[in-house]
Formats: sequence, structure tokens, C-alpha cells
Amino acid sequence: MKHFEFNWRTADGLRLYAQAWEPDTTPAAVVCLVHGLGEHGGRYAHVAAALTAAGYALLGFDLRGHGKSEGPRGHAPSYDILMDDIGRLLDEAAARYTDKPRFLYGHSLGGNLVINYSLRRKPDLAGVIATGPALRTATPPPAWKLALGKILYKIQPGMQMANGLDRDGLARDPAVVRAYASDPLVHDRISARLALDMLQAGEWALAHATEFPLPLLLVHGTADRLTSSKATQEFAAQAPGDVTLKLWEGFYHETHNEPEKAEVLGFMIDWLRAHTPA
Repeated sequence: MKHFEFNWRTADGLRLYAQAWEPDTTPAAVVCLVHGLGEHGGRYAHVAAALTAAGYALLGFDLRGHGKSEGPRGHAPSYDILMDDIGRLLDEAAARYTDKPRFLYGHSLGGNLVINYSLRRKPDLAGVIATGPALRTATPPPAWKLALGKILYKIQPGMQMANGLDRDGLARDPAVVRAYASDPLVHDRISARLALDMLQAGEWALAHATEFPLPLLLVHGTADRLTSSKATQEFAAQAPGDVTLKLWEGFYHETHNEPEKAEVLGFMIDWLRAHTPA
């Protein structure tokens, strides 16, 4: 496996950090990764190892305000600018892996983003994978918090607050929770704008599920305490065409970090192989 790092500048002047993992042979396709809220792409190195062993390249970037990328922690000035950032990721994949099929893979907030990107921008891709997508939170936010968020959205949209993420709900493996808690690149910040944009985009995606244009793999743990597995099932029931829903019984939020992660990643790789053009 080969690994390299690079950066690009956004239209609004931020430096975004990106990295890629490649198999030692010519990749069959490239998987473009969009990570979740508060984390970063480096947490997917073991996913990259599994994908490269199967002949796929993994290319990912740290979202603005996350990991090694610039920007206020947990904030984006608009949801549309996040769409632009994903577009740049896909452009980088096309330039670096000419004529290779591209897949878009997002987890949690990243799952929300890749589903919305596919619906709104209708990219030319071989398929989309969304794991634990944040279409809705597992527990609805309190009414007072939503009301406060709407006020801040108008008068101070970049104001940061704790995201309230339940670390113990990430995975059933305590080592994963400990590593997350001690990771200096992980943060617990979210702005009023990003929080409300994420919630609204999730509902918008559910309302437009019948328009989903690409092959789709949806993955969710049934015991996820962070994002709603029922919302994922609702999306799958409405989306047309080639849609695969995989529910992992009793699994927590990060199915790729559960003790059975080899089985989870194997299922994903089998789906990729079935959807990689010859």
C-alpha cells in the first residue's frame, strides 16, 4: 500500500488537507471519502488498508473546520460550499486516476453530505456508500435548542458550541472510544449554521429520496444512538433503482470500527466489486 498527502485551496481561500492510499497495482477504482462531524480522514486508515488490499484506492480530505484543514472548528459558511468542497475532491480523483470509476463514500455527517451531493449535483459516479448517515439524529433535538439555534443562525451563525456527541455510542469496542477521546485532531465543536444546515439537509434528502440517481449502499447499526437507523430505512424504502440496505443488528454508530469490522468492510468491498465496471 502507498500513502501520500497533499493540499488544495478553496475558492474562499482555505487550505484543505487531503490524503490518498493506493494499492501496489493499478487500482480498479477510486473511493472518495467524506468523514463525519468532529473527526478526520486519518481515522479511516484501517478502512484504506482493507480497500487497497482489495485493489481500490481511497482518496479523502478533512472537511473545512476539521482535522488538518483550515477553518473555524465545526463550521462552514454554507451547506452549498461543502458541496463545492466535495466537488473538488471528485475532481482531484478524476485528475489523479484518469478513466477510473469513482465512488463517493460518506459516514455520519459525511453520509448526509454524499447523499445530498448526489441528489443536488447529480455527479457521474459508479455508486455511493453512506454509513450511519445523519439524515436525522437518533434522538430529536430539544425544542429549546432548536429555537436557540435558529436565533443564532440569523445573528451569529459561526458561534461554536459543544456538539453533544456521545462518545460511548461510537462503537462497542472500548479501545475505539479511548482512541477517539485522546486524538488531538478530534474536536467537539459545531456552529449554529452547520448544525441547522445538517438537520435541514437531512430532511430535504428524505423528501427527495425518490430522485436518487445512482447505485446506493446504505449501512446502519440498529443500536446507533447518534444517528437514526429508521431514517436510513425510510430513505432506502423510497429511493429508486439499485439500492442496497444493510442493517447490522446491535451495532453502534461506527460500523467500520465495531469488533466485527472485518465482516463490515468485506460486505462493502463485495458491493464495490459488484458495481465496478469491467
